Amino acid sequence: MKILVPLNIPDIGVEMLKSEGLEVTKWTKDRPMTKAELYEAASNHDGLLSTNNYKFDAEFLNANKHLKIISQYAAGYDNIDLEEAKKIGILIANAPNSMTDATADMAFTLMLAVSRKILFMHKTIAKGEWQHFRPQAHLGIELKNKTVGVFGLGRIGLEFARRCKGAYNMNVIYCNRSLNQEAEELLQAKKVSFQELLEQSDVVSAHCALTDDTKHKFNEDAFRSMKATSIFVNTARGQVHHEKDLIAALQKNYIWGAGLDVTDPEPMKKDNPLLAMENVAVTPHIGSATIEARNKMSVFAARNIIALHKGEPIPYLVS
Repeated sequence: MKILVPLNIPDIGVEMLKSEGLEVTKWTKDRPMTKAELYEAASNHDGLLSTNNYKFDAEFLNANKHLKIISQYAAGYDNIDLEEAKKIGILIANAPNSMTDATADMAFTLMLAVSRKILFMHKTIAKGEWQHFRPQAHLGIELKNKTVGVFGLGRIGLEFARRCKGAYNMNVIYCNRSLNQEAEELLQAKKVSFQELLEQSDVVSAHCALTDDTKHKFNEDAFRSMKATSIFVNTARGQVHHEKDLIAALQKNYIWGAGLDVTDPEPMKKDNPLLAMENVAVTPHIGSATIEARNKMSVFAARNIIALHKGEPIPYLVS
């Protein structure tokens, strides 16, 4: 099998593929391939070990019906037309749970950064505005014993909630399609409706997949339902929140602050109003950006392709 790796990922997974006798073409430039480059390269490969940077829609899949597998260097796969892939017969796999701790850490970091206005205050130093003690300027809020609401209590949401409970004794509530028995036993978490989550939480953190049901779930109505003292955190997907509605909610004080590792669109434009707001922290989709997580993502994605090559069950098969 010939495998195309169209982004410069850690070599650990690439070396695994090579050690199994697969021929690997790895893109090493510090940018994604253009559409033309991707189409040309994919045309003479049997599989892709790829990322969310690329949109594998019906057009791409039908132009590359020869592909046997697309293994995502990610947990998410909303960039792939699963129905079309299934119809053509291209297997889709991913790398789940490889970045659980890293992303939970990022959500927790953003919550803290917003609560104490860390990024904004850092910028005041860079602008030469740190001059003297001001007892009532730029005050943050404390999180101890507050209520955190987790929207989508999967593995990442659970790890985030564990951090909140352990560090600040936060009361954990969650909105999920199903009961999370582990969370209820470990953290005394309580399952609530979406409306109850909005109304009761001091921090709302999104950890859901992007689907038709969750797209723009956090819109004007949702932000109006939240506490005026609350913080919204999103490390899931940018389209889970409606960005214009979020900007308006912050400007109109419907909510107190926001921490985002994902935006809509990505990359965020440098003149986005969120970047100038005191109670906002934005990072450039780096939730999985640790050495450990990125290596695991490479390994897990490679395992899927190796299993196919050996005729074994694919460990992280999506479709």
